Amino acid sequence: MSTPTRIALIGCGAIGSAMLELLQADAALEIQAIVVPADAFAAAQATAERLAPGAQVVSCVPPEGIDLVVEAAGHAAIEAHVLPALQRGTPCVVASVGALSAPGLAEKLEAAALAGGTQVQLIAGAIGAIDALAAARVGGLDEVRYIGRKPPQAWKGTPAEQGRDLASLARETVIFEGSAREAATLYPKNANVAATVSLAGLGLDRTLVRLIADPAVADNVHVVEARGAFGSFELTMRNKPLAANPKTSALTVYSAVRALRNRVAALAI
Repeated sequence: MSTPTRIALIGCGAIGSAMLELLQADAALEIQAIVVPADAFAAAQATAERLAPGAQVVSCVPPEGIDLVVEAAGHAAIEAHVLPALQRGTPCVVASVGALSAPGLAEKLEAAALAGGTQVQLIAGAIGAIDALAAARVGGLDEVRYIGRKPPQAWKGTPAEQGRDLASLARETVIFEGSAREAATLYPKNANVAATVSLAGLGLDRTLVRLIADPAVADNVHVVEARGAFGSFELTMRNKPLAANPKTSALTVYSAVRALRNRVAALAI
């Protein structure tokens, strides 16, 4: 039997906990460490005892004994933990793709991976057709547009609340229209998809984004439209929100788990 891949998971919130639950039966993937801030130790320890009893709850990625780092905690975690791990030569999987809207962060990740002779992988998350979009970019893209439609409660705690009562919306309301960079900056917990689409296609500044609060929908609805030398496509996905966090689609968790399983699979697609 081959030695399991030893993983350090950064973050133990809604996404991290859901990942741990799905990975319990994976003998080829072993959670060695769960990295959280000191004020989250108690909650993370309780989750670890239930879902990953062999894992150690720590405040930083162990410098040795880790084969792969998985980030599920946001921008600050990328700066504090992913960049140093890459520089040490440890490959990383990043779920918080929206954080790469911050000026220079994508370049920092690439530079750290080059310095460590390793690779950082950005997951597709809640959206599909990223492989098709990235392939289309090779031939040339003319236009890429992303439209995100979610129930009003999914936009709570965001700039969408400014000047409007989300709970009383009677019809669909456009809460943002602009570039993917602006969308990911203003709505970091909602616009990972916009950032992912842009990084696969025309970039953060040339990708058009429209965000909508719609009381008529219960799911998170994602639409990607692309046109270029390959022709054109329109993808619509209706994702169930993650029970523990309606701002996140459940597919984000599945995408991260798939990325991990592909790293150890004999046949991957």
